Amino acid sequence: MQNNLPHEIAVAYISAVVDLAGTILICAAGYMLGAIPTGYLLGRAKGVDLRTVGSGNIGATNAMRVLGKPAGAVVLIVDALKGYLACTLLTSLILDLLGLDRSQAEPYRILAGVAAVLGHSFTCWLRFKGGKGVATGGGVYLALAPGATAVAVVIWAVVFAVSRYVSLASITAAVALAVAVWLSTAGALLRVMTVAVALLVVLRHRSNIARLLAGTEHRIGSGKPAQVKQQ
Repeated sequence: MQNNLPHEIAVAYISAVVDLAGTILICAAGYMLGAIPTGYLLGRAKGVDLRTVGSGNIGATNAMRVLGKPAGAVVLIVDALKGYLACTLLTSLILDLLGLDRSQAEPYRILAGVAAVLGHSFTCWLRFKGGKGVATGGGVYLALAPGATAVAVVIWAVVFAVSRYVSLASITAAVALAVAVWLSTAGALLRVMTVAVALLVVLRHRSNIARLLAGTEHRIGSGKPAQVKQQ
C-alpha cells in the first residue's frame, strides 16, 4: 500500500488540476458567451445605439421599444439561448475536451450559468455595462430547473398582463423563481445561486424600481415614443 501512495497522490493531484482547469475554462467560456451584446449589435446594424435611446439598456425590452417587436423578439431569443447553451452544449463540450465525467456535470453547468448571466449584465465589450440578466437567466434556468422556470414564466405573464410593466413582471418573476427553486428538490448550490441571481436582477432594476415608485416607468402600450437617454 505504501508503494501505491505516490501514485495515488499523483492521480489525485492531476484530477484536482483538471477539475480546476475545467472550472476556469467553463466560467471563462460561459462569461464570453453571455457577454455577446445582442441588442447593441442588432441596434448598431440598424444605425441605432441602444445605450443612448429609450431606457439606455441593451436588453430585449428596450430593443422592442426602439427597434420594433421583431427585433426585440430576436434579442430576447438570442439572449435566452446564450444562457441555455452555456449550461448545456458549452459545458458538455468542455467536459468532453478535458475528459471529465458528464454525470458530475451539475456544478459545472451551474457555474456556466452564473458566468453567462454575469457576462450579459457586465459585458467586457461595453465597458462592463450590459443588460439586466432576465432573458439570459431565463435560458439558464430553462436548462437547470425547467419546472421552476415554467412557474416564473406564468407569474411574469400574469403580472405583465395586469400591470403592462415589463420591469415589474421581471422583478416578480425573478423572486418567484428563487422561491420555486428553493421549495423544489434542487441541490444547495442551485438554491444559493438562484437567490444570488434574483438579487442581481433586482439590483439591475434599481432605476426601474425608482420610476415605478415615482409613477414614471414606461408602460408597454402607452404609445410614448422612445427618447434619447439623458446622460
